[in-house]
Amino acid sequence: MPATPTRRPVTRKARIAKRRRRRVAAAINDLTETQWLALMEAWAGCAYCGNPDSALQKDCVLPISRGGRYTLDNVVPACRSCNASKCNDEVTGWLRRKRLDERAFLTRLVEVRWLLVGTL
Repeated sequence: MPATPTRRPVTRKARIAKRRRRRVAAAINDLTETQWLALMEAWAGCAYCGNPDSALQKDCVLPISRGGRYTLDNVVPACRSCNASKCNDEVTGWLRRKRLDERAFLTRLVEVRWLLVGTL
């Protein structure tokens, strides 16, 4: 009789990653590389803390776990520290907790959207 394959235990981290991959694949994600480069240039650093020297990551203002998508209107460049800290929090509440300037972020977000809509 052939040996039955043993199943490795699935870790919590692996289950969460699999669930996230499914959510990302199911959503309409239409952010192009050109748009991402334009976003990074328009923000000129982290959208939250303003750090111009760090490597930037794509961060969804409305997190994927809350129905967000990778689109021009929902993605901002964020440093690793801000992206990890924000996690899947609502952006305005997170900005208040971190004592960052919420009004300045939201104003700049609208300005960047208007700037990019006309050029892309």
